[in-house]
Amino acid sequence: MQRISVFLKKYNQVLLGILLAVLSSESFAEKINIAAAADLKFAMDEIVTQFKKANPADDVEVIYGSSGKIFTQIQNQAPYDLYFSADISYPEKLEAAGLTAGPTKPYAFGRIVLWSPKTQLDATQLRLEDLTRAEIKRIAIANPKHAPYGKRAEEALRSKKLWDSVEPKLVYGENIAQTAQFVHTGNAQVGIIALSLALSDALSKQGNYWLIPDTLHSPLKQGFVITKRAEANQAAKKFSNYMASTEARKIMVRYGFTLPDEAGQ
Repeated sequence: MQRISVFLKKYNQVLLGILLAVLSSESFAEKINIAAAADLKFAMDEIVTQFKKANPADDVEVIYGSSGKIFTQIQNQAPYDLYFSADISYPEKLEAAGLTAGPTKPYAFGRIVLWSPKTQLDATQLRLEDLTRAEIKRIAIANPKHAPYGKRAEEALRSKKLWDSVEPKLVYGENIAQTAQFVHTGNAQVGIIALSLALSDALSKQGNYWLIPDTLHSPLKQGFVITKRAEANQAAKKFSNYMASTEARKIMVRYGFTLPDEAGQ
C-alpha cells in the first residue's frame, strides 16, 4: 500500500506539473487579428512569418481587403486588433472617434503601376495615354469608392485628361489584389495595380510594369493603428513595435514601399 501511495503521489505531482505548464503557456500566448489593405498581402505575410519565429507563442491571423471596407467594419465593431490601411486618413478617423488604443502610425508610401502579363502586352513600353488604344479593351483598377489604390488610379487618369475616354473600358476590383487577379487571369489586358504586388514572385515572373509618376496623384501615405478592443493585448503592441524593426523594414522596402522617414515626410 505504501508503494501505491508513493506512486500516486508522484503521479499527481507529474500531472500537476503538466497542468501548470499548459496553463502557463496559455497565459502568455495571445492572438492577434490583423486587418490589412490588400497591397500588403505579400509583404505582410513575410513579416508575420518573421514575427512568429521571434514570438512562437503568439497566434497571428491576417485578413486582406480594401481599406475603406475594413474601416466600415471596424466602425461596426469587427473583431480586429490591428488595422493597416493604404490610406492613413482611415485610421486617423478611427482615432478621432475614440476607436483606437493609441495614435495612428505611418508605415509606408505606396506606388501605382501599369501591369500586364507578358502574353498580353509589354507594360514597360506603355504609358497612360496608350490605354486609349482601340486594341486595349479592358483595363482593371480597384474600386475608387473604397480602395485607395483605385482612387489614385482615377486621379492619375484625370490628371492626364484620360478618364472620360478610358472609363468605358474599366473593370473594377473590390480591392487591389482582386484587381491584379483580373489582369493575371486575362479578364483585363492591363491594370493599374500596386507596385508591391507587381514585385511579388507571383506576378513578376509572368508580367512587367511601368511605374506611374507620383506627381499625377495624391500621395499613398499609409498608416496603422491598434484598435480599442486590443488595448490590453500585449501581442498586438509587440507586433506594432515589430513594424519598426530592421527585419520588417527590409521586407517593406523589398516590395517597393518607401518608408516614412526615407520619404522626407
